[in-house]
Amino acid sequence: MHGYEMIQELEERTDGVWRPSPGAVYPALQLLEDQGFVTADAEAGKRLFSLTDAGREEAAKAGERKPWDDVTAGIDPSQFRLRDALGPIALAAHQVAIDGTPAQQTAATEILAETRRNLYAILAESPDDTGAS
Repeated sequence: MHGYEMIQELEERTDGVWRPSPGAVYPALQLLEDQGFVTADAEAGKRLFSLTDAGREEAAKAGERKPWDDVTAGIDPSQFRLRDALGPIALAAHQVAIDGTPAQQTAATEILAETRRNLYAILAESPDDTGAS
């Protein structure tokens, strides 16, 4: 992979919690190359990195531990689902604001206001009422 692919892969494996910057990834890759753990080959203007035998041996020492597991440890998956549900709602509301008729925009505003009230009502419930543990 090249560095940007690694950044995307880490973001995907952590459900968007960890997206290292190129300023963190590329110096780390250079250090790993200097230490003989990866090699870099230029292909179509991109540097593709691969583990060397020494790099595979070093990775094997970590066993089943993956760095992205450390980043997401203790985070309830429902938090990811809630976060991921917000984006499409915001996009739909934006689309109605841009392309909707005044009547559609009024209806959407009412739906969003009701949704806001419902969300606060969830917070007002005791944990026993929501089925949460």
